[in-house]
Amino acid sequence: MPVEIVIRDVITSLITGVVILGVAFSPIGRALAHRIMHGKAPRQPELADPRVDDLSGEVAVLREQLEATQDRLDFTERMLAQAREKGQLGAGNGR
Repeated sequence: MPVEIVIRDVITSLITGVVILGVAFSPIGRALAHRIMHGKAPRQPELADPRVDDLSGEVAVLREQLEATQDRLDFTERMLAQAREKGQLGAGNGR
């Protein structure tokens, strides 16, 4: 075999090896390896259950009620603090 053919074959093999290694360590290669080792990822169940929608609505209503209650509590605390500063409230019974 002539030396030129051997050199060409060696260079071709080196380039092929570099390309294969490049693909193997790329994100695509890692994804393919993961797929081969672990198979398909399980499908996520769809949230078509009407109970989930009902519960989400109830939670939203409860949040609104809680926010309104917290606002009223804040207002009441401010009013009591102002009255105490003005001396309109008694000292209380030590609680």
